[in-house]
Amino acid sequence: MTAEEIYESVTNGGASDFAQVAAVLDRHGAWCLIGGLAVNCFVEPVYTIDADIVVVAQSLPAIRDELTAAGFHLEQFAHSLNAKKAPGKLNIQFTQDERYQSFIGRAKRQEVLGLSVPVADLKDIVQGKMWAWSDQERRLSKRKKDELDLIRIAEAFPELREGMPREIISQLEGGNR
Repeated sequence: MTAEEIYESVTNGGASDFAQVAAVLDRHGAWCLIGGLAVNCFVEPVYTIDADIVVVAQSLPAIRDELTAAGFHLEQFAHSLNAKKAPGKLNIQFTQDERYQSFIGRAKRQEVLGLSVPVADLKDIVQGKMWAWSDQERRLSKRKKDELDLIRIAEAFPELREGMPREIISQLEGGNR
């Protein structure tokens, strides 16, 4: 069984939903994956049911319309537009934070769930994870997941530790590397 087949089974269609969203996004211009699925492209993967994405801001209304027509339920939050298609468990989260817009131009295609999709540059992923981790308004469980992603990246890419928060790096310097 392939990783895509396992993910499809566990998320009740999440890989298919991701493929459908990726096809919609490709029709509407530049975009890239920025969250946990993107981290999984660079370090040993961990399970996630979120696909965090940044699109060119002006494209989002047309994307919203097309996803709605395709049967996705959309919900607007303060900094994101979330999409989900029943009965699947995959949460598509479109960030509306302007800071992420520049990530799109540096993205490179990588394989994610059996598809070639644009994935943010690793340095951009680290920056996004640091923003998310330091956001005190986010749930603690989300912030801890971001912290773990930063630790996983720092272990695999020691050269990126220099720009990371001391609180993260000090955990790696405790002797267990």
